[in-house]
Amino acid sequence: MTHTPTEITQIIEQIRQEINVDSNGQGKASIRATARLADINDAGLLRSLKTAADISHSKLVEKLIRKGFEAADVLGWSQSGIPDVAVATILHYYGYEAGKRCSQQARLACEAFESVGVRAWMQDITGWTKPAPSHETTMTQIQLLAAIAQQMAEQEQRLIQQQQQQAEILERLKAVEVEQDRVNTPSGHKYSIVGFANLQGLEISAKEASAKGKKASALCRKQNIEIERIHDPRFGRVGLYPESILIDVFSSGQN
Repeated sequence: MTHTPTEITQIIEQIRQEINVDSNGQGKASIRATARLADINDAGLLRSLKTAADISHSKLVEKLIRKGFEAADVLGWSQSGIPDVAVATILHYYGYEAGKRCSQQARLACEAFESVGVRAWMQDITGWTKPAPSHETTMTQIQLLAAIAQQMAEQEQRLIQQQQQQAEILERLKAVEVEQDRVNTPSGHKYSIVGFANLQGLEISAKEASAKGKKASALCRKQNIEIERIHDPRFGRVGLYPESILIDVFSSGQN
């Protein structure tokens, strides 16, 4: 589910109390807060992290271990909170690597946080400040929302562009098919006399069909057009004539 900037503001407000920063500026977030940021189920995130105690780890836990986190530490996060660096890893996983469980919100949050870091964001929303002056850039909540909204707008624009490109490709393919059809049948599609009459919504007798067939055959011979013959259960073998020839035959009004 995709959240609007307003909804994301509400989510941040709801999880504010579940984020804390220690005296060294290192932040932690609860499992629920991390799950809300990633737009996933917190129970599912907890189950995934608990596989750190198993022989077979979840893909998320494997990723965290590759990032340098100990399995024993991962198990303790349900009580102590998830470190800010791990929150960034979890957001990246659910933004790009979780398959069907990937969420757009996790991806956008990940992209927004990468510009200044999750730690700086946690420091900002908790009001933490360094004892000494610092030139580090921090992202305010408004700046975060603006960044996420910008990411959403850019993604929507890319989607619109992709749809336009697909429509243009389909239109070009259709034009190519029409041109190929024209080249393959320069005189038009072929029909029998009765078939063409039915196509035009006309009633025609056997005598009229025979007369028009003779006229069509004569025009074909005159223009060196080969007449294709097919079997008809009512009339035996009948000729198939190009559409252009049949138009002349039927428009002439002559039998």
